[in-house]
Amino acid sequence: MGNSSYADAAAFRNAAATGQVGVDPDAAQAVLSKIRAGKDTVEALLRDAGALATPPKLGANPVGNAIAAKFSDRASGGGDSYAEALQNLYAQYDHAEHAITTAMSRYHEIDEAGAEPFTGQA
Repeated sequence: MGNSSYADAAAFRNAAATGQVGVDPDAAQAVLSKIRAGKDTVEALLRDAGALATPPKLGANPVGNAIAAKFSDRASGGGDSYAEALQNLYAQYDHAEHAITTAMSRYHEIDEAGAEPFTGQA
């Protein structure tokens, strides 16, 4: 999972967790809804991914059997499989969701800390 979108989501989540960034919860709801919709879609695709692992019927010969097995492994196995790609995408959505919700929860905390020096100065 060494791609930049994963790293970006992790950096954002860490910044939110340490109080470096906050997001207005009202403004973030639309983004959060889209992230959750994408996550739900990927989850549904993952549930159905097992059906792709059914070996195709390519004939009862060594070449057909080898290709059918390879197709089945690529659909449901590890590495570069469809299921693995979906699991990686789901993890990215999950990290993004946690980053946004953390930033939303930190928003009021950061806002109050920024206003604190001015409290009672009027």
